[in-house]
Amino acid sequence: MFEHTSRYDPIENAIHEAADGRHITYKRRRFLPQGEAMPLLAEVTVGVDDRLDLVAARTLGDAEHFWQVCDANNAMNPFDLAAEVGRALRIPLPQFQEVL
Repeated sequence: MFEHTSRYDPIENAIHEAADGRHITYKRRRFLPQGEAMPLLAEVTVGVDDRLDLVAARTLGDAEHFWQVCDANNAMNPFDLAAEVGRALRIPLPQFQEVL
């Protein structure tokens, strides 16, 4: 359903049985982790032209991992994180599962 690096990949699947008997697979709810409890890789300061995807690419090696920076900073809205120049951002250790 999702790439192995997606925040939703490790979430358990569930099945809903519709009134007509169809089985519909969906992902259970993802609860946000407590950012302050996540192990840190680094702290960075938001620059003038920074965007969250650029910060993620520079620090985590992949722009699509911006969600990990959101989690580490308890942010629901990714745009808020890079809106303030000079803001310190927590960069977590990468949080994805290896494909075996």
